[in-house]
Amino acid sequence: MVNYYMFFFIFLSCILVLVSGFSRNLPILAFDEGYSHLFGDNNLMILKDGKSVHISLDKRTGAGFVSQDLYFHGFFSASIKLPADYTAGVVVAFYMSNGDMFEKNHDEIDFEFLGNIRGKDWRIQTNIYGNGSTSVGREERYGLWFDPSEDFHQYSILWTENLIIFYVDNVPIREIKRTKAMGGDFPSKPMSLIATIWDGSNWATNGGKYKVNYKYAPYIAEFSDFVLHGCAVDPIELSSKCENTTPKTPSIPTGITLDQRRKMENFRKKQMQYSYCYDKTRYKVPPPECVIDPKETERLRAFDPVTFGGSHHHHGKQHRRSRSKLKDDDVSFM
Repeated sequence: MVNYYMFFFIFLSCILVLVSGFSRNLPILAFDEGYSHLFGDNNLMILKDGKSVHISLDKRTGAGFVSQDLYFHGFFSASIKLPADYTAGVVVAFYMSNGDMFEKNHDEIDFEFLGNIRGKDWRIQTNIYGNGSTSVGREERYGLWFDPSEDFHQYSILWTENLIIFYVDNVPIREIKRTKAMGGDFPSKPMSLIATIWDGSNWATNGGKYKVNYKYAPYIAEFSDFVLHGCAVDPIELSSKCENTTPKTPSIPTGITLDQRRKMENFRKKQMQYSYCYDKTRYKVPPPECVIDPKETERLRAFDPVTFGGSHHHHGKQHRRSRSKLKDDDVSFM
């Protein structure tokens, strides 16, 4: 048992080291090597190269695919190109979950892409659940420094025993450290990788104000460059297959490098539009794992004084100026 935990620690160390060099060091899988069709019939199409897949939403159905294995920690990635034009109400998700196995105490690690009306940008949302803690939303929402419908961009999740990091194009955008205060709310059970496209008209765009318009269907999300570099487990016995994996570089992880942290801080400064830690309309007192950054507090309060300032009145002109300033700054964050 001691040898197993020592090996597992070395395995996770290797993941972190490889992530610092990023997924170009990791094998790219063909779709059929790592994933299977989840739902959507003909709304999932595997391209001729076998390494790319399209999933689409039309009036009849959405679509999705799921990893063939469950994973207990690892580094997971895909390059994604989102639908263009009017996409209000459309949700594209790339996430980890075990909801089919643990209905009452499931875990999740989520990337969600939220469509918008014509002329407005896609937004990206991250979230986690642990042990069925769905009553505590841990969402963060951001703009992007590019148009995700023009080309492929890489979205990645690093999940270890005590750390979760979300990446966009190898730039860390959010870091979640396991704390005692979180208790069992940190994802801690094996999960599958899942990708879906579906109709989120009731909430995805301006709280449901703008719906999916099927005049613009089909909405097609394109996926490629699949990386599933993790500790696979047996779905029946939930036993690990990590014992059969020999790490190539048994180095001690250093976490996020100084350069990566600088990029993450700049991203959050210029692109973050929402964080549950600062939402005074939901939480009079921030959840215990939150570490409040005074600079983030001020930026979000300027962006939305009602949600983040605890005010009961809209300050229209100030609010519009704040949004405009954020948009002007979005050109670059490096």
